[in-house]
Amino acid sequence: MRTSALNRRLAAAAASLLVLGLLPGTAADAVVPAASQAAKPQVDKLNRGVVSVHTAAGNRVGWRLLADDPPGVAFNVYRDGTRVTGTPVSGPTSFLDTGAPAGARYTVRAVVGGAEVMSAFAAEESLTLDSGVAAGTRDIPIQPPAGGTTPDGVSYTYAANDASAGDLDGDGQYEIVLKWDPTNSHDNSQSGYTGDVYVDAYKLDGTRLWRIDLGRNIRAGAHYTQFQVFDYDGDGKAEVAMKTADGTRSGTGQVIGSASADYRNSSGYVLSGPEFLTMFSGQTGAAVSTVNYDPPRGTVSSWGDSYGNRVDRFLAGTAYLDGSHPSLIMSRGYYTRTVIAAWDFRNGALTERWKFDSNSAGSQYTGQGDHQLAIADTDGDGRDEIVFGAMAIDDNGSPLWNTRLGHGDAMHVGDLIPSRAGLEEFKVDEDKSKPAAWMADAKTGQIIWQNASCNCDNGRGVSDDIYAGSPGAESWSSAVSGLLNTSGQNIGRKPSSTNFVIYWDGDAQRELLDGTHIDKYGTGGDTRLLTAS
Repeated sequence: MRTSALNRRLAAAAASLLVLGLLPGTAADAVVPAASQAAKPQVDKLNRGVVSVHTAAGNRVGWRLLADDPPGVAFNVYRDGTRVTGTPVSGPTSFLDTGAPAGARYTVRAVVGGAEVMSAFAAEESLTLDSGVAAGTRDIPIQPPAGGTTPDGVSYTYAANDASAGDLDGDGQYEIVLKWDPTNSHDNSQSGYTGDVYVDAYKLDGTRLWRIDLGRNIRAGAHYTQFQVFDYDGDGKAEVAMKTADGTRSGTGQVIGSASADYRNSSGYVLSGPEFLTMFSGQTGAAVSTVNYDPPRGTVSSWGDSYGNRVDRFLAGTAYLDGSHPSLIMSRGYYTRTVIAAWDFRNGALTERWKFDSNSAGSQYTGQGDHQLAIADTDGDGRDEIVFGAMAIDDNGSPLWNTRLGHGDAMHVGDLIPSRAGLEEFKVDEDKSKPAAWMADAKTGQIIWQNASCNCDNGRGVSDDIYAGSPGAESWSSAVSGLLNTSGQNIGRKPSSTNFVIYWDGDAQRELLDGTHIDKYGTGGDTRLLTAS
């Protein structure tokens, strides 16, 4: 999510981050064959994430259902140490404490077989919110880096940019990892120097754990730094992975490579010098393992142009390639040559698991990627695949399928059509000779339905359940009229934004996320739920 408009404080969406964020990176609804269930997937070791929202009726308390909770589990709710539930709560993990005062603190204990089960975490203090302010949010104080001046005399400051969440210190609660972009960051297609990129870690009370300075040899812009936050080695503490270079300084002050090296050319691009991949400790920000980035840039023009646009198009993800353990996915290139590498982090070291390269796989796999990739178990074997735009790569690094419909800017993967078995992909296209958008079987790549060419670059598209009046996901895109149902038929008004979706207001449908505001879709018009600042 691009959050450059958030200046000094980051609004944390408690409903989606702390209550709904149960198992990041896992497909909870995927059907896994019995043969694949021998080894249970590694999951986050989280606390209940208790959230209390004060309303006129009292305090609405919500909490997480954890992966190892048995069927039939119920819960006792305690306010300031006193139980307030007459009988254990079953069903939805929510309880209204009628008439309770603002500021009350809550704990929740599981009840299994009539007996309470104590938490593995010593302290599980609730996060208290006020529904009268921004529909139940909590601001996290953040600390912008000092601005500076580039070699050509351009001054810049900093704005909050991409963010992710992970339990960095093993306390069962998520922390926030936040990227800072300078105000002179550039798209790859634009020349010019940029300031350094910084990555911070914050606890939910605003305590900063560390700051990483990627240095002058990592350019600032949307396509350069794709970081991942995940517990790759299973020690209960998430790591942070990203591309680094000479002069990158870790959260503990370690310098990677040469501190004095400067590979920027007169146009501000970095087209020479070593490139690295580093796994950082999420708890301290220390560089734990650094390897050469694969693939190296090599000859810049081999990626589609000679000035530095297409060579530095990076994507990242996290996939359970063996069905049990998370692997880091890093890629380079999607307009022409495409390389996807899978990495494991075990015993403090990064090792490459496999690499897919369109140069060796075949020219039919060039130019098929989007501006993002998706991770999903598309073939139902209990192991994740990488959906890379118009094609998919199997869990072993070999091609799974390829529509050959080419590059587009946006796609969505999930159980978009519940009446069909398996998962689907919805994608928009940039090529004027191709369909404007299409829906495909994520296991085979077979097209289910498509929109005729718009004779344009259909730059944005979304597919998810935003309207309760139609089963399954609704799909829409910039250049196609209307809101489309699971059969591709127009069922009404197109939403006001075509960007992201989020669970926000507690119902079964997604809300619209665009910039720093959230809207609720309606057939007659959208309703603003939140405007952050």
